[in-house]
This record gives sequence, structure tokens and C-alpha cells, in this order.
Amino acid sequence: MYPARIHDEFPAPSYRGNQKAALSDVQAAFEGGNDVVLVRAPTGSGKSLLARAIAGCARTAGEAAPEQVVDAYYTTPQVSQLDDVAEDALLEDLCVIRGKNNYDCILPGETDTPVNQAPCVREREFDCQVKHRCPYFSDRAIASNRRIAAMTLAYFMQTAGSDVFGKRDVVVVDEAHGLGEWAEMYATIDLSPETIPMWNDLDVPNVGGLDDALSLAERVESLAERRVKELRGNAELGPEEVAERDSLNKLRSDLSWFQEDYRDPDSATTWVVDQADGEGAPVTIKPMNPERYLKHTVWERGEKFALLSATILNKDAFCANVGLDSDNVALVEVGHTFPVENRPLYDVTQGKMTYEHRDDTLPDVARSIVRIMARHPDEKGLVHCHSYAIQERLEELLDDFGVGVRVRTHDKEGRDGALAAWKRSKNPDVFLSVKMEEALDLEGDLCRWQVLCKAPYPNTRDSRVARRLEDDQWGWYYRTALRTVIQGCGRVVRAPDDYGATYLADSSLLDLFERARHDMPDWFREQVDRTSDPDLPPFAPDRALAGVSAGAKRRHDRSRSRSGGGSQSDHPLSDVWD
Repeated sequence: MYPARIHDEFPAPSYRGNQKAALSDVQAAFEGGNDVVLVRAPTGSGKSLLARAIAGCARTAGEAAPEQVVDAYYTTPQVSQLDDVAEDALLEDLCVIRGKNNYDCILPGETDTPVNQAPCVREREFDCQVKHRCPYFSDRAIASNRRIAAMTLAYFMQTAGSDVFGKRDVVVVDEAHGLGEWAEMYATIDLSPETIPMWNDLDVPNVGGLDDALSLAERVESLAERRVKELRGNAELGPEEVAERDSLNKLRSDLSWFQEDYRDPDSATTWVVDQADGEGAPVTIKPMNPERYLKHTVWERGEKFALLSATILNKDAFCANVGLDSDNVALVEVGHTFPVENRPLYDVTQGKMTYEHRDDTLPDVARSIVRIMARHPDEKGLVHCHSYAIQERLEELLDDFGVGVRVRTHDKEGRDGALAAWKRSKNPDVFLSVKMEEALDLEGDLCRWQVLCKAPYPNTRDSRVARRLEDDQWGWYYRTALRTVIQGCGRVVRAPDDYGATYLADSSLLDLFERARHDMPDWFREQVDRTSDPDLPPFAPDRALAGVSAGAKRRHDRSRSRSGGGSQSDHPLSDVWD
């Protein structure tokens, strides 16, 4: 790596904010002998541009000795972040590669078939005459030979050990704050009817602990291997059989990894097992602190690493969670350039939103949202609902209060489409979202206000969370929630001249701020310290609808009258009405 050229590799024509100083600090950190540099950069710092400059410091083939690795990887957990990179003209030399399911086969009669189900994976010894033009293999070949290959973290981890994407000089991980949690998610093993076609042949016992889980894993692996051999014996497979084969192969690999790691007395991984409903029910085997998994999939893939995020809150805790030696890791702090008065926090807390108090608190939260809507009659708003149960109840309450015409929601399957439709809408619609605290850019009039409905604490019913709390890791618990809050607060203010208000509806958020104060970045602590009570108008649903067009109100009224009169799904015009 050549850190001295980091400024020459910056892709924009000029710096903005603290970018120049940040790159100088990163340069100094690498030149100081650190193999890993954490870059804590708030929203609007231009992290992707910083990432490109760092990646550009990687050795090239003309600069390296024969035994030295060259070039760089750029990776991020967020698909939307990779999409932004692919569309940014300043980052055009980041060569993006995606998984096979994102590409369509080009063979006649197969143009609607994703490459992961194409004849080359369905038919034994299939000889594709146009493989050199296949969009997936073409992109893969190009990315493998470019200076900077860009991919999602999932694809990056899956290609560990690949001859195509081997070790490189520099690895840059954007949005790296959840690296440990992402690794835990990828390494989690679900044993259920959805993942095991021969589930009924298993006779799953009551799994009382990890030794029982190990025994079950051995049996599942044996059955999966036998089924894969059967599938391989077929000259041609259908799309469903291809999916089954690939799923079983991944399952076999995961189970083998679990067995090997669990039997290794030197492994740092702690495994936990869940079986909520006892005998015959699905089983989930989960790793905690998967240092070994990350070592293989990430840390052995490069020589120098830059990890960027707004919310790497505690350097030592982060390093311990992902298996890094904190003494060999530097932290570069990038100051915030957005005026604090443009990103105010408002206290509209109505009580606790914990499960036992939610039914009492939610109606008051809904009434507050109506008042907030009246304060912003012409501006779009976002409500972070935290869960679909809260979202559903809020939608009902807001409709009962008479402001449903201004409300939009989404389900698990239609998230992207619903989000895109809301962003396109010209009306001041309010979007009730679930799990959209990250990787969402709502600059300018796309959204001017948002509500945090609930302190986003990890679910204590998750065995990993419960185990950590049993081990008294309360600092991790509060940092995890604070990280999500900070990410959420960054959705509506995206530039120095942008502005947007964040309303806090759960009193547990104020408690979180006190408990996790010492882990707050300075710029967010300043924001918290300025939290105030807003001057909200009285509860008046008609004022909340002042900015909604008459046409939208009529469409909503017709929709309500139809839905109230029974199902119309069999009507010839139901598709038009819908």
C-alpha cells in the first residue's frame, strides 16, 4: 500500500467539509504502521469518496514484486449503498460485481432465467457456447482484473477461498459498524422445513443443548449429502431442483463449519441453539463473536483494511467483537459539518414502548403524530415503527383519527416498491416504515421530519442477546440501540444546507441517551444536549390534512367505502380501483 498518494486518488474535483483533513489523518494512520484504520465519519462526509481514495492507494501490478498481492476491494453490507456507488460518475472505476441471481441468461428461450438457474447449472456437462458473453461471467472476469472490485459483503464473504477473487492489497468496508452482527447472521444455521426438503425424515428430537445440536447436525449433513448425490445423478435438473441442490450444498458447508468449530478447543466462537417449540420444531444454531469466521472470510482477504462508518462507537469493543487486536488499529474521527440547528431533536415522549406498556402508549403516540403532521402540513414525514406490529396498530389508529389519506405503509415483500412510490409522490405523505434506519437517503424535500417510535433495543428473546446479558454485556446492549438511533437520525439531513426534524416518541430513548452518553460521538452528543419540546398545534386532524390534494382525499374516501362494503376483488374494475 502507498498511503502517500491518498490525496491524488481522491476522485472529486475538490474537497468539501472535512474530507481533506480526514484523508491526511488516514494517511498518517497507515504510515504509522497500523494494518487497520477505522474511519468514523458522520452522514454527509462523502464516505464513498473517502473509500475510493483509500482503495486507490493499493499496489498495482507494475509496482509489486512477484510475491506481493495487488489491487483493492470495496465492499458494503447494504445493496442500496452498492447501487449508489454503481450510479456515481465519480466512482466509475469501481467495477461492480453482483451475485448470479442478479443476471439473466442470454441463451435463446432462457432470457427470463437468472444465471443461477440457467442450463449451465441445470444440465450436467453443459457446454455453453456463449459463456464469454454471459453477463455474470463477463462482469466477474472484468471485476477480477480491475484495480478496485466492488461487491456486497455477502458476495465478498461467499467468495472467500475463490481462485477468481483472491487476496488483495487493500480492503475497504463501507458501513462497517455491523460487521460482527452481519457475520453472525451469515454464519447462522436454520434447520427447518424451508431449508431441509427431507425434514419429515429427520424425526427432530428435543434439542436441549449444543451436544444435541451437534448430533442433529451430523444427521442432517448425512441426509443432505445423500440427496445431493441423487440430484447430481440426473442428467438435467429443473429450476426447483437446482435451488434445492444449491441450498443443500450451502447447508452442508455451514454444518461442517459448525461441527469443526465447535470441536475446536481453541476457537473463540461461542455457539447457542434455539428450539422454541420443542420436539419436532425447527432449530437455529447461532454463533457469537465469530472471529474465526471473519478471519477466513474477511481478514485473510487483504493486507491493509479501512473500515468506514458513522457509528463505530467504541473502538475497543468493536475490535473485540470482530476479532481484531485493538493495538494494531487506529481510529480516525471526522467532524460533522452539518449545523446542529438543522438537525434538531424534539421530545414528544408519551411513555414507554416496551411490550407490556405499548397498548397504553401507542394511542398517545398516534395523537402526537397527528399533531406533528399538522405542524408539517406540506412536508413528507417518516415514522420508524421498529416492528410490523407497531406499524399495523399505528396505521389503524391514524385511520381512525381521520388522517389515513396521508399515510402509506409497506410489507416485507413490497418494501422497495412502496418506498419508491412514496418518494415519487407529490403529496405530503407519511411513510410508516420498519427497519429503514440505515442506507436511506432522504435529502431535501423527500422528507423533512421523522418520528422514532421505539428505542431499538436488541430482542432479549434472541438467545445471543440473552447470553450476552447473562455475561453482563450491558454496554454492548446500549451501544447497539444507540447505533441504530444515530443511523436513523441521519436519514433526513443529508447535506450542510439540508434540514429535518426528528421527534422522539418513546421515553426509553431519553433513558438510552443517559446510559450510552459516554459512547456518543461529540457531534451527536451536541444534538442530544439541544433536545427541546416542540411547539405543536392542538390535535386537529383537519389541519393535518391541509396540504393534501382534494383528488387524493376523494381516492382515499372511495377506497375506504369499497373496503368497508366487502371484498371487490372479483369485480372487473378491481384492478383499476386498486
